[in-house]
Amino acid sequence: MLKPHFQSEWAEAGCDEAGRGCLAGPVFAAAVILPADYHHNVLNDSKLLSEKSRNELRLDIEANAIDYAVTPIDNLKIDEINILQASILAMHMSLDKLKHKFGFIIIDGNYFKPYHSIPYKTIVKGDSSYFSIAAASILAKTHRDEFIVNAHEQYPIYGWAKNKGYATASHRAAIMKHGLCPLHRRSFQLKEMQLGLF
Repeated sequence: MLKPHFQSEWAEAGCDEAGRGCLAGPVFAAAVILPADYHHNVLNDSKLLSEKSRNELRLDIEANAIDYAVTPIDNLKIDEINILQASILAMHMSLDKLKHKFGFIIIDGNYFKPYHSIPYKTIVKGDSSYFSIAAASILAKTHRDEFIVNAHEQYPIYGWAKNKGYATASHRAAIMKHGLCPLHRRSFQLKEMQLGLF
């Protein structure tokens, strides 16, 4: 069962990312500050919810959050600094965008770089433990899915409307047949690429 907050002394920002394991497109990260009394019966880790539920929750979170921000880091930057650093950069940039003052940060995962002098806590499976991280996971996931589905219109051969840029068999087969497009992450090498098959 999700908890409303990690601590209650200061306003708390929850952070999470989406698209870290994809072969194409940006990684997105969100930062969310929720009211102390925020509650939603369906809210959970975005990976555990249907697309319909995620989209409905996005509207509710964006309407009721005290503050929120979502930031993409594109595939070129990912290739330059690696996906972990890009994910943290996206979280920091989202925190930069928050206008409401906060005194604590909770982050899904086990690694984070200090953000100014604000105390923080990394929490493994935090997106299924705390409301604000779960909300951040919803916003990051829905914003990223929206981007990649729109990109599908430009590059339909890769099937992104269905696979969302992940390394499915059909996506891998399309890369083998057609090669990479400008949105693919060159640093994310498939086994087939390493073997020199294309």
